[in-house]
Amino acid sequence: MPTYAYACKQCGHRFDAVQSFSDPTLTVCPECGGALRKEYGSIGVTFNGSGFYRTDSRSGSSSVPATPSGDKSGSSSTSSASDSPSTPAASGA
Repeated sequence: MPTYAYACKQCGHRFDAVQSFSDPTLTVCPECGGALRKEYGSIGVTFNGSGFYRTDSRSGSSSVPATPSGDKSGSSSTSSASDSPSTPAASGA
């Protein structure tokens, strides 16, 4: 069950309450009877181990193509087409 932090708007009393998701929100301060508000803090989750960092998913080599895959395939098909006609012409001359 989750723990919720509450603070009184009038007296400033702060406390934690363990409540189910289906339980209604507390509205009355136990100290002075004033109105309460829920406090939201940072989540206590840490990611430890491999696979959570940018460098963990990279392979040992740092050769990453700088151009998108669409440009790379277009340039390689053009270069292979230009290589084919020049090779027979060079061997025929």
